[in-house]
Amino acid sequence: MRPSPLMRAAAFALGIGSLSIARDAAPQAPAAAAPAAEVHDADLQSAVSSLVASLKDAAVGVAIVDIASGRVLASHHEHEPLNPASNAKLYTAAAALSILHADHRYETSVSGSIRAGAASALTLRGYGDPSLSSDDLMALAQDLREQGLRRVDGDILVEQKFYDDQSTPPAFEQKPEEWSSFRAPVSAVAVNENTLTLTIRPAATGETAHMWFDPPGFVDVEGTVATGDVGADTVVLGLSASGKRMAAKVSGSVGSDARVVRYTRRVEDPSLLPGYVLKAQLDKVGIKVSGDVKLGAAKGAVLVRHSSAPLSSLLYSLGKQSDNFYAEMVFKSISGEAKGKPAKSADSADLVQKFLTQIGANDAGVVIKNGSGLYDANRVTATSTAQLLRWAYRTPAVAPEFVAQLAIGGVDGTLHKRFRSDKGRRSLRAKTGTLDDVIALSGYVAGPPGKPTLAFSILINKVAGRASLARTAADKLASRIIKSAYGE
Repeated sequence: MRPSPLMRAAAFALGIGSLSIARDAAPQAPAAAAPAAEVHDADLQSAVSSLVASLKDAAVGVAIVDIASGRVLASHHEHEPLNPASNAKLYTAAAALSILHADHRYETSVSGSIRAGAASALTLRGYGDPSLSSDDLMALAQDLREQGLRRVDGDILVEQKFYDDQSTPPAFEQKPEEWSSFRAPVSAVAVNENTLTLTIRPAATGETAHMWFDPPGFVDVEGTVATGDVGADTVVLGLSASGKRMAAKVSGSVGSDARVVRYTRRVEDPSLLPGYVLKAQLDKVGIKVSGDVKLGAAKGAVLVRHSSAPLSSLLYSLGKQSDNFYAEMVFKSISGEAKGKPAKSADSADLVQKFLTQIGANDAGVVIKNGSGLYDANRVTATSTAQLLRWAYRTPAVAPEFVAQLAIGGVDGTLHKRFRSDKGRRSLRAKTGTLDDVIALSGYVAGPPGKPTLAFSILINKVAGRASLARTAADKLASRIIKSAYGE
């Protein structure tokens, strides 16, 4: 989705003002942070102390900074390296905007040669588009038909060479048994976020329900789902590898009162998934494929291409929705564009770390391994996060898009149910973070005209079983920051 004028205006509502956007501007390092934080707001420091006291045995890092002056208003263990959970996406977004730029688009293409309505083979090639969908591949198939293609005498080839062959992002191997969509693998050509969605629509009670998988062409289905009584929902879905594709075993029933029921699971090996989807879409538009789906590339010119929305729009999925797949795809693509293919997550981590050093936000102990913050991978400090936020806000080539992609308190994204008070609503823009043992909240608080905008980072570790308590404590401190920004 391309940001609307209202979205753009909202970004400037935080006090950025009228900025001249220079896409090729180099990162500007902020003034060096003092080695020891000097507290400038006793009330905020008292609120920080209250948060720490309420979470015994937790590891807490807090930094609250005046963006204009760089003064530290309040802090606690601000240099302690902690797991940021999804606050890692702040680092991914800022680095991507600096290195790739906001107007970067990801291209996917189909190459080949059409003669007398036939192609000997087609090559599907991509460069890390996290948003490519089965509908986009249908549009490419329709474009090929309009060019006169009626059959493919050979194979559909998928070129995944823009990424290396490590489809599991760093730290994702810690939970190999997790089939949920948030743990989907990455690939240079990916479709529907490398997930499969089973959709079930009930029929009359006692009859077999209608069901199908999206994207099409990749799943062999065994079993059926019955339409049961009102409220009945006992669907069982099992997925396993089936040669190059996947097999699904389904059973159970769905209530006759249900309109539609959906189950989304990750794909184990995504390398050939887009090729099978393209083959299915070609068949739907009347283009017959005689061959199979394989990895590789054949000679031929680009016949059709699809370009993603600009990076500035794609980042909404990182900041507002905390989408792990988008984060890991964007993260990995950084090295592909900056260092050349194949893109490697380790190279992207190195580039992000160097970026942090360049802008003065690479605090001692900061470790970047993946782009999403999932599992036990990254370590950042409250100071490094606050400095990153301050740099992003003060850098014209980054500020509008970076601020706009964050969730707005009481309005949207992961904060739509939080900070709904009159002053909290819209005055706070931040990134949330949640793991079994981690709660994090970092972002901006904008006061009324004439008052400074504040950057803050709240990182809480060692709260397994106390996530709700920790989140409430973080929100309470953030609300106190809002009151401080409004002079209360």
